[in-house]
Amino acid sequence: MFLEGRDVVGTVPPDRFILPATTRSGKVVPADGAFLDDVDRFDAALFGISAAEARAMDPQQRLLLECAWAALEDAGVPPDRLDGSRTGTYVGMGLVDWARRTLWSGDADRLDAWAGTGTFDAVAAGRIAYTFGLRGAAMALHTACSATHVAVHTAVRALRAGEVDLALAGGVHLELSPEPTVVFAELGALSPTGRCRTFDVGADGYVRGEGVGLFALMRARDAHARGRRVYAYLDGSAVNHDGRTNGLTAPSARAQAEVLRAALEDARLPAAAVGFVEAHGTGTPLGDPVEIEALASVYGAGDGPLHVSSAKTVVGHLEAAAGVAGLLRAIAALSTGSLPPHLHLRTPNPRLAVGGTRLVLGATGAWDPVAAGVSGFGLSGTNAHLVLSPAREPRAPDPVWPVLVTLSGSDEAALRRRAAPVRTDAERWAQGASTGRGAPGTTRRRTWTRCSPSCPTRSTRSTPGPGCAWLVTTSTARWPTWTGASSSATRDPGCTR
Repeated sequence: MFLEGRDVVGTVPPDRFILPATTRSGKVVPADGAFLDDVDRFDAALFGISAAEARAMDPQQRLLLECAWAALEDAGVPPDRLDGSRTGTYVGMGLVDWARRTLWSGDADRLDAWAGTGTFDAVAAGRIAYTFGLRGAAMALHTACSATHVAVHTAVRALRAGEVDLALAGGVHLELSPEPTVVFAELGALSPTGRCRTFDVGADGYVRGEGVGLFALMRARDAHARGRRVYAYLDGSAVNHDGRTNGLTAPSARAQAEVLRAALEDARLPAAAVGFVEAHGTGTPLGDPVEIEALASVYGAGDGPLHVSSAKTVVGHLEAAAGVAGLLRAIAALSTGSLPPHLHLRTPNPRLAVGGTRLVLGATGAWDPVAAGVSGFGLSGTNAHLVLSPAREPRAPDPVWPVLVTLSGSDEAALRRRAAPVRTDAERWAQGASTGRGAPGTTRRRTWTRCSPSCPTRSTRSTPGPGCAWLVTTSTARWPTWTGASSSATRDPGCTR
């Protein structure tokens, strides 16, 4: 989706909620957004959850469980072998809209034995640890728009300190009630024209979006020793706060520049080594100029272009899960050598001070993958920046047909349901191959079931890389009509380089 540059913004699904046309003060409340499909569906039996409890669970908790399973499966880690393991769970979360339908509804008839555990954000992480028997830390982090970035940062610190051997880190965000949209419209953050035009002269705010994703992270030496597939390295990260600014929600160019420098120092990389930055890029009249000022002050000097773009032009602002989109987009750029399209940029905003710097806004096409940065700046003032580099694994040879596709399911019926869309995709792909055209909409996805380290389908690295490894897969994130995960690896400056 990101490499295709598809605009997935639509309107509020009719079964969600109804928005007013304007706020009390007369500001437009946009009905545009990027919404997930089928958030009411859940394979409760797979996780041993009763139908009654599943109905009481926040859909965000359900999606996180499914993503945890998919991330482990894609990374080649059998979930049933993690019981008692030192695996940590770090989840970025924000608003809990579901509570308005249950715990905070004011209707005693809606309060059952699971109303609390089904709603509390702390339980979202704890439920994953409970389900798989994980003994590492399990925590939900709420720093608004930077929550996923901070969750990944926290997980990497735990890996470096030896507190855990494997970590699941990511975020989730769903829109299940209208009130937050009305509040953000009154705040002036949302685009009344319904699109996020980051860096454009017509930028007038963002549209809200939904998403969920978990990344499997492991120290690099451990990942290579176990033959795990690695998509990228996470070299360094940093977190700080704006401190006192012109207002509670006003950003600080100075604080943003400080967190960028701290992440580069943590990665032991010069700024000139970074060639791509996945910007926070909300498309607001205040936010974009401040972010570009900070980027120019840290990354502006040096040879070679620094490409800057934002996932929000494609999927909107995922708020607490924004880092999922940003990380997947950066990993796609690193692993494919192609810059993902940046939409809705027609006339650059003249207030963006890029003259005399190496910053290039919204470029697309081929590039030489070097290091990449991913920024997240929270509404509460908490800033985060992550620095990644490509895994540079050897390209796997083209498969010899026919190939074996391994699927798994909790029972025969579940397996058949899972096999049906795979068969459909395979038939569409075969039809496209026979005509010399790719089948539109076809996605490739690999699933794992009890695969040993010697499995010939694994991509292995002949020599261990430095540092900490971060595994992610193209099947752990979900956006409208698209599912994906992505795998990556992180470097730990504390390890031998």
